[in-house]
This record gives sequence, structure tokens and C-alpha cells, in this order.
Amino acid sequence: MSAEVTQTPDAQTPDAQTPDAQTLHVQRRTVRVLAASQVLGGVGVATGVAVSSLVAARLSGSDTIAGLAQTSAVVGAALVALPLARIAARSGRRPSLATGYVLAGAGALVCVVATATRLWPLLLLGLVFFGGGSAAGLASRYAATDLAEPTRRGRDLSTVVWATTVGSVLGPNLAGPSARLGLGQDAGPYVISTVAFGLAALLVLLALRPDPLSLVEQAPTVAARSLRRGWSVLAAAPTARLALAAIVVSHVVMVGLMSMTPVHMGHGGATLKVIGLVISAHIAGMYALSPVVGWLADRLGRIPVLVLGAGLLGASAVVLAGTGAGNAEQLTVGLVLLGLGWSCGLVAGSALLIDSVPAADRTAVQGLSDLAMNVGGAAGGVAAGAVVASESYAVLATGAAVLVGAYLMVVLFGGWRNQRLRFV
Repeated sequence: MSAEVTQTPDAQTPDAQTPDAQTLHVQRRTVRVLAASQVLGGVGVATGVAVSSLVAARLSGSDTIAGLAQTSAVVGAALVALPLARIAARSGRRPSLATGYVLAGAGALVCVVATATRLWPLLLLGLVFFGGGSAAGLASRYAATDLAEPTRRGRDLSTVVWATTVGSVLGPNLAGPSARLGLGQDAGPYVISTVAFGLAALLVLLALRPDPLSLVEQAPTVAARSLRRGWSVLAAAPTARLALAAIVVSHVVMVGLMSMTPVHMGHGGATLKVIGLVISAHIAGMYALSPVVGWLADRLGRIPVLVLGAGLLGASAVVLAGTGAGNAEQLTVGLVLLGLGWSCGLVAGSALLIDSVPAADRTAVQGLSDLAMNVGGAAGGVAAGAVVASESYAVLATGAAVLVGAYLMVVLFGGWRNQRLRFV
């Protein structure tokens, strides 16, 4: 069964014409370059993130400060999202993405200095800049759609998202060997991150040519639009607001449950090896099947995939709510479902957002979506910690299930009201 989506007037697609052969060639090259940069950026992010909490704990002697390490990187990604969108609107994707990776590399260097001087505040500052790597990675998924055919946006976007899998798997495995660099176990991973971010910036600057935004129809208009226009576009487009809600809610639920699962498992006496395996399975759920999710979003439509994602997130929350701290197998099932639900929300939500706004306004709206996504993730992580500290992991998962249920109702009623679906 397939679905054909007929969009309402607010979902404008001024670039719906079939691109010429030259544009298709540039698009294929663009997706390859972006995917390769995602691998390098993923290595940089994952290597640093894998050790940041432990390094912060060692430098500060406080578990509370350790918890701020991940939050600092997420806040940094949120702060960088809008400036990167502004650079893209004015100068193109190439300088925008390169700026994000350069900021991340500078942040990683600050972290190296922090480990040498044993200053945890300096580490947290470095991690804020480090978040530029995540911001650039998120922006890359949108860059993959600048020249994409409307019927292939989900697949091209998801291909770039999938490439993050490689970096996410390689990165943590480089943290241990990096100690052989002779800089100490704390500094080594950040040196690896610095190199990876630097290579990602060089690749984008040298290989992302022509810049995909330079070939988008109405490119001068794109550069002239302000981010303030992005807010007005969202206010006037119900489908775009639905897409933004899908991205943010999926991310809030994922970050909240994922971030507290290691703590929950620790209460049950799980080893770091077991916890690492469970989180690795979760990351695989997030990224490994994203090309399939993109294909489904193009084939069936964005709304059905958002409904599927909400169902997976809800199933995950229910499974996790009833799972004890010592049941690693069931926790793994819950976190894999969580990753798959997040993937559906991110890929289909991002594609729907692009479909729903004119080409001239996309960079502004995309920057706002990444800002909201990262702010939501940071808030979700903080709230999850407070709930688990005051109540329990089961209460957290139950609350997530309630939130997902409300979100599913919005998708079902709002989605079908704003887009008419005819099943064939």
C-alpha cells in the first residue's frame, strides 16, 4: 500500500520541477561529499563525547559537573545553529559547514588545554564550542536536500544521516588507543577530535563545489532573507509547525530516556561493558536504518512515517517503564525501538519541513529547527535527571509515553487535516 500526498497551499514547493542532468550530477557529488564529512565529523563528536563525562568527573571530583559535560556540548550546538544558518543564507553551505567544524576543532583544542591544566570550567567552555561539530552535522542533512528532487529528499537526507553511523562507531573505539599519543588518557581523545574536525572542514571547503545553494533557483532571494522571516514562515505554515514538533519531540524523548538508561543500569550493578553494548545498540537503531526510513518517507509520505515513529517511541517508553535495572536484554530492545522512533521523527520531520516552506525561506527555518531541537534535547536531559533523582526511571519512561501519546494525536489529526492522503 502506498500513499500519495497532495499538499495544501501552505506547503509550497516552488522547486518541484524535474532537475536537469547537470543538477543531478552535482547533487550526487554533494551527497557523497556530505556523507564523507559526516563520517569525519561523527568521529570527532563521538570520540570526545565518549570520554567527556569521565574527564569532567576526574577534573572536578563531582558527578554533578560530569553531568554538565554533555549538556555543554548540546547547548553549544544550539547556540551555533542560528549563526550557521545565517552564514549559509548569505554565503552558502560551504563556509557555513566549515565554520561549524572549525569551531568544534577549536573547542577540542581548548579541552586539550583544560586536561593539561586540570581546569574543569575550561573543559566545559571547550565543550560548548565542541557543539559546533554536532550543529554542522545536523545542517549537513539539510544541505543534502538543496538540489534534491522532491521525491528523493527523504532518501538523500537519510543517506547523510546514515553516514553518522560510521563515525559514531569508530569514534569511541579510538578513545582508548589515543592514549598512546603520549598526551595522557584525558587529552588523547580530544586530539583525535581536533584532527577529525579539521579534516571535515577541509573536505567541505575543497570538495563541496559548486556550493549547492548557489544553484538553487531564487538564490539571491535566499541570501536576502533574515532569520526573523523564518519565524513568520513557521507561524503561517501549520505543516511546517507540525514538522518542527516532530523533530523536537522525537529528540526530547530520545535524549531523556537514553541519557538516564546508563544511570538506571548502574543502579542494577551493570558493568561499563554491558552499558556500552546497550548504548551501541541504541545508536545503531538511530542511524543504521535511516536510508530505509528515508525511502519510506518518499514512498509512503511523511505523515505515515511520523505516525510510525511516534508508535515506536511510545512502544519504547512502555517497554522501558516496565524494565528493571538488571534486565539488559529488555533495555536493549527498548533503546533500539527508541533509536528507530527518533530516526523516523528526524528524517520524515526534516523532509516535511523542507516540503512545507518556500525555497527562499528554508535556510532560516532550518536554523530555527536545529536550535529548537538542541534546546529541547538539553532541557530533556536536565528534566530526565531531575525526574530520576526525585522519582524513578519507570516514572520517567511513563511520562515519556504520555508525551508521545499527545504528540501522536497531534500528528494524526494535524497531519491529516493539513495534508490530504489518498491510499492506493
